Amino acid sequence: MRFIKLLSLLLTFAAAALADGPRTIVFYGDSLTAGYGLDDSATQAFPGVIQQKIDEAGLGWRVVNAGLSGDTTSGGLRRIDWVLRRPADVFVLELGANDGLRGLPLELIRDNLNAIIDRVLAKNPATRVVLAGMRMPTSMGDYAPEFDALFPELARERGLVFIPFLLEGVGGVPELNLPDGIHPTAEGHRRVAETVWPVIEPLLNATPAARD
Repeated sequence: MRFIKLLSLLLTFAAAALADGPRTIVFYGDSLTAGYGLDDSATQAFPGVIQQKIDEAGLGWRVVNAGLSGDTTSGGLRRIDWVLRRPADVFVLELGANDGLRGLPLELIRDNLNAIIDRVLAKNPATRVVLAGMRMPTSMGDYAPEFDALFPELARERGLVFIPFLLEGVGGVPELNLPDGIHPTAEGHRRVAETVWPVIEPLLNATPAARD
């Protein structure tokens, strides 16, 4: 009987610790999220800058950078279950740029993004999903505007929080990108964080804990 009471007490303490622990924002994306080419991606990539803003504001959230350089929406779908082993109270989905640069079918991109969102919400319906919009260069012809329109349409259909364009004010600006012209510098990532923060910050006090 004493063992059962002790076990019950330990389980109660564990549940309380989980509920009281820092809530989590998962940034799920490709090299833009991972911080490709930076000296210290943990702190210089935009998710790390968001963590600094959270800490400065004393909000008590933990950022998880689940970016993987080179990832596509298909790759993201393959690894999503592994990432979802940890609770996500806010899930920021930044995928599709590599698909677009390869000219992959828009229906494939949409289906994969929808499947990722479905997996996230199946794991925890309380998770707030944020979708980051992407754009393609106009040199890609008719594909570019159709690709660009996919993200706001999907956000509207699924009722997601939406970042209209992750690289606003950064994409195409030479001094804010590495020599490849694609990946932001540390300063570029700080600019990206300034775009993301106004979208994320209102969720931090309004999002209930999404726990199993």
